[in-house]
Amino acid sequence: MTTAPATGSGTGPGLAKRPDPVGPDPAPKQRPRSRVLLRALPLSPAVVLLVLFLAGPIAYCAWIAFTDLQLTGQAQESFVGFENFRTAFGDEAFLNAVWLTLAFTVVSALIGQNTLGLGLAALMQRASKPLRTLTGGIVITAWVLPEVVAGFLLYAFFRREGTLNAILDWLHLPSQNWLFTLPILAVSFANVWRGTAFSMLVYSAALGEIPKEITEAAEVDGAGGWRRLWHITLPMIRRSIGTNLMLITLQTLSVFGLIWVMTRGGPGGKSQTLPLFMYEEAFQKSMIGYGTAVALLLLVVGSLFSVIYLRLLRTEV
Repeated sequence: MTTAPATGSGTGPGLAKRPDPVGPDPAPKQRPRSRVLLRALPLSPAVVLLVLFLAGPIAYCAWIAFTDLQLTGQAQESFVGFENFRTAFGDEAFLNAVWLTLAFTVVSALIGQNTLGLGLAALMQRASKPLRTLTGGIVITAWVLPEVVAGFLLYAFFRREGTLNAILDWLHLPSQNWLFTLPILAVSFANVWRGTAFSMLVYSAALGEIPKEITEAAEVDGAGGWRRLWHITLPMIRRSIGTNLMLITLQTLSVFGLIWVMTRGGPGGKSQTLPLFMYEEAFQKSMIGYGTAVALLLLVVGSLFSVIYLRLLRTEV
C-alpha cells in the first residue's frame, strides 16, 4: 500500500517545504483618523483652557509691550515697536531693578533657601522623631502662611522698634533701622524664612532615597562627614538639586507681596525688584505698555534660567 505524500509547513522528511515569502513585509496598518481624533477628544478641554488662560494672555501681553497703551489720558493706543524696550535699557531705575532682582534671587534662593533647606534635611535625617516633627512643623508653618501675613511679621521683626533691635539692645549690641539701611538683605532674609520649607521637603525626600549601605560603607572606609557629603550625597541627589534650584529661582523672581508689605521697594528704590518696578510703571504711573514690556523682559529672564537648569539636568549621566 502506498501513502500520499503529506503536505504542510514542516520541513521534515516526506513533507513539502512551503516557500519563503518574497518581498518586503506588508506595510503596517494605518490607524483610522477617526480613532486618533477620538483619543485626542478627552484632552481638548485642557487644551482650550491652556489657550484661553495661558497662551492667550501671554500673546496679548506681548502685543501690548509693543504699544504705548496707558490707563488714562489716551483714546487709543498705537504701535511703537521696540521703543518701550529701548526706554527700559536706558532707564537707570530699570537697570537698578535688574541688579536688585539678581541679588535678591542669588542671596535668598540659590544660597539661602537651597543651602538651609539641604542643611535642615540632613540634620533631620539623624534627629529623633519628636525633634523632626517639631522642626518640620515650625518650618512648614512659615511656608503656608499667606505672603502678606509673612511680610507683616518680618516687617515687625526688622523695623526700628522691632524684635531684632530689641534683642540687640538686650545684648548691648548696636542696633539700626534695617529696613532703611539694608532693605534688600532684610527682604532676602524674609524670603529665606518663608521659602526654606519647600527646599527642605525636596531634599528630605531625596536623602531618604539614598541606600544606607553606601553611607555605611563610606563610614567604614573612614570617610568623614564632609567627604561623604561632597563625594556621595551631593552626586546622588544632583537631579533633585537642579530641580529644586529651578523651582525656587522662578518663584523668587516673581516675589511681589512680601517686598511690597515690608518696604514697597524703598527707600529710594533700594529694594525695588522687577515685579515692583513693573507694578509702579504700569499701575501707579499708568504706563501699561511700558510696564508690560518690563514684565515680558522678566518672563525672558525666567525662561533663560529654566533653559540653563534644564540643560544642566539633561547633561547628567
